[in-house]
Amino acid sequence: MVDAALAVDVLSGRILAANEEARRLFTPLERDLVGASVMAVFPGQAAALTVFTEAVLHKGRYWTRALAPLCADGGPIHVECIGSRLLTQPDPSVLLTFYDLDLRHRRDLDAEAEQHVRGGLNEWRRTERLFQEIERSNQLILRAAGEGIFGVNAEGRTTFVNPAGEAMLGWETGELIGRDMHAAVHHHRPDGTHYPHQQCPIYAAFRDGAVHHVENEMFFRKDGSGFWVEYTSTPIRDRGRLVGAVIIFRDISQRHEADERLRAALAEVDTLRERLQRENAYLQEEMRLERNHRGVVGRSGAIQKTLSQVELVARTDAAVLVTGESGTGKELIASAIHEASERNARPLIRVNCAAIPRELFESEFFGHVKGAFTGALRDRVGRFELADGGTLFLDEVGEIPLELQGKLLRVLQEGQFERVGEERTRHVDVRIIAATNKDLRREVREGRFREDLYFRLDVFPIVSVPLRERVEDIPLLALHFLSGAQRKLKVEGLMLSEGDARRLCAYDWPGNVRELQNVIERAAILARNGRLFVALPESGRSPLASLVPAPAAGAILTEPERRERDRASIQAALESAGGRISGPNGAAAILGLPATTLASRIKTLGIRRGG
Repeated sequence: MVDAALAVDVLSGRILAANEEARRLFTPLERDLVGASVMAVFPGQAAALTVFTEAVLHKGRYWTRALAPLCADGGPIHVECIGSRLLTQPDPSVLLTFYDLDLRHRRDLDAEAEQHVRGGLNEWRRTERLFQEIERSNQLILRAAGEGIFGVNAEGRTTFVNPAGEAMLGWETGELIGRDMHAAVHHHRPDGTHYPHQQCPIYAAFRDGAVHHVENEMFFRKDGSGFWVEYTSTPIRDRGRLVGAVIIFRDISQRHEADERLRAALAEVDTLRERLQRENAYLQEEMRLERNHRGVVGRSGAIQKTLSQVELVARTDAAVLVTGESGTGKELIASAIHEASERNARPLIRVNCAAIPRELFESEFFGHVKGAFTGALRDRVGRFELADGGTLFLDEVGEIPLELQGKLLRVLQEGQFERVGEERTRHVDVRIIAATNKDLRREVREGRFREDLYFRLDVFPIVSVPLRERVEDIPLLALHFLSGAQRKLKVEGLMLSEGDARRLCAYDWPGNVRELQNVIERAAILARNGRLFVALPESGRSPLASLVPAPAAGAILTEPERRERDRASIQAALESAGGRISGPNGAAAILGLPATTLASRIKTLGIRRGG
């Protein structure tokens, strides 16, 4: 062959053979051409050479003038390269033939002159058809690609768009040619923020000469709607100079939506698992603790009034403040409100404010993140977060330090808080029930409790009456606790005698229901031959023990019988006090009642202090 020719292995890019003209034209004296990489002949032109080679393999024969090989002296040569597919096995190879375009140009000028002389209009038409065929071939290659493809020059302006790209972007090729491609389809990030030109990976390819592969960005259609894409921007070089980039992209919206659904499902699973773990841990902790029975036992007027209040407030989400002496069953009232509410499917979380060290209050209520303070070795969920959707019972609320009451107030007002050591604001929906044995009004007056927090808690007050004000419930409660003690101690046949019931009713119970439970359990432990041994402190015995008859254990009193018993008890107390109601030795002190309460009962029962 007169012209330079190279045989090239397509897969490895190695030169298999070279004729003498190729050796003379491309090879320095100190280097052999055969076995070398074809990129040594076309340095920096990998993209253009790849496109040309694919066209040769596809069509069998193809030509280009876009390639600029380097000659032996290091300078570029202006050639036309014709590629032919060689039928070699097993690896494909091509034959590249190079024609000196300067020489051909001189021959073409001579031919044009000759054809012009001969009236060569037909030759011009043949040349035009040849160029049309070349353009058609290029278009077929672009149309065959399923991905979107477009090119930009070094100014970022569009040079071509294939039909797949047109379909995905909603633009006609004529509308995009010459336009700033970034401003047309890549102007914003997925989060809606502006996407500056200088940060665009597409443009970076013809600035830094590197291939940029990007996933999970968005292109925008002509109508303004966006879709998720994955794209590769490859630089284009002309004789070693960066002149633009070719971009291949595909629509990954369905894949992205599937990934988002999967991530959302996994996040929901994680959330549910974490929530179940928290609830299970809390319930396991609760099961390890000895708890009072949830049922409220009693038929007295005070208990019936309390239960009526429970039924009224349970239907709402109003805050409840339960006040009363220690041991009167304030926690049972809170449990009854929760169980009767629409929140009963979610947990009732109990917090004993008096048992929490001052420095751990925030962590206990709001939780903390790992490393928030010394000893915070892992994230911890606070009680408010555990109670989300349910009820939070703040026992001994009067013990909360004054400096932390403001943070508690914020959660009650806005339902928002932050874990210790974390800036993220969390939202909860919690119903608050608070309990205290303190006089919070006095605490407010003396500056130990915030007034605004008091009013926020005291929306619906409930008073848990002491056991001495509902004497008629003592036998029922004693029987209830005796039954529980027998199950706990695994004994049977224990009975509460009428004498035991009378002694229990005569005691004033400074420890209230909790003390009664302890007394019954101790009596069951000391019982011999089925007989209880009820031991009561002498200091708590009422002077009316011999005057006030107690109902038989488990006996049911009619309303007239109850009123008559109350009348007899009050009359006996008045006689013992010489008709005085108030004062240290008055009838109210003997009965363990407030003077106002006793005066009200005297009026209700129609008792005359004169006899």
